[in-house]
Amino acid sequence: MIRLTSVLPLAGLLMLAACGDNDTERAATGAVGGAVVAGPPGALVGGAAGTLVD
Repeated sequence: MIRLTSVLPLAGLLMLAACGDNDTERAATGAVGGAVVAGPPGALVGGAAGTLVD
């Protein structure tokens, strides 16, 4: 159960990071999703994931 609860927020973060038409929008949605899931460190990871997702 612990693995599932640690994987679900990450999956949600990657889905949010994929939203947007360009790199800036994907980085912004990834940062917002990361901030919701894990606070400031999550925002950094979400922003980075948003720029990497095509």
